[in-house]
Amino acid sequence: MTTQFDPDESTARTAADRVFEALQSAIIRGDIPAGSRVGETELAERFGTSRGPLREALRRLESRKLVERTPHVGIRIASLTHEALIEIYYVREALEGMAARLAAMHMTPEEVAGLRALLAEHERDEALQADTAYFQQEGDLDFHYRIIKGSHNRALTDLLIGELYHLVRMYRQQFSAYANRPQKAFGEHLRIVEAIEARDGDLAEMLMRRHVSSARQNIERHLNEHEQTPM
Repeated sequence: MTTQFDPDESTARTAADRVFEALQSAIIRGDIPAGSRVGETELAERFGTSRGPLREALRRLESRKLVERTPHVGIRIASLTHEALIEIYYVREALEGMAARLAAMHMTPEEVAGLRALLAEHERDEALQADTAYFQQEGDLDFHYRIIKGSHNRALTDLLIGELYHLVRMYRQQFSAYANRPQKAFGEHLRIVEAIEARDGDLAEMLMRRHVSSARQNIERHLNEHEQTPM
């Protein structure tokens, strides 16, 4: 049976993909703040689309835990409480440290070379060079994702690249945009790769734990400053 090509359906999928990518980017970068409520009309106008592609994009974002939709209430950009975010970072410190140790043991030479190439690509980013932000795309373009996959441990991968991956990535991106953190974080990434390349699991784990701990302390510092700022 021959499948007939439906140009309208193809166009709708393309529009949904475009809106999904643009809306996800706006959420990840904080252009639409976590916890804020938004309406379909507002979003359709902002992203220049119709309701159909927008609703499809919202369904995909909801599956990634970036958007919450409540009947008769509306759409809210997902958020974590400060306490939950810090708790997750403590868990990340332990588990990603183990992932780095296992990556030093199990990553293939090709995978390590891929990590090097990824950091070389990151280094060319203008925002990183200006030390104003360190934005990483998702999946294989994300340094932490590569390390976790490189552990070759399915249980660890399921824990770290599960339903909270995209939500945690949102906070990682936004808190990396503070002064003096982007270049420092990039340098920490380089040292972790050097340890993995040297097959030094002890050092790779220590450096990753220190890296995640430093990011957590950066978040705690800025959260405390925000709470102390008079309204």
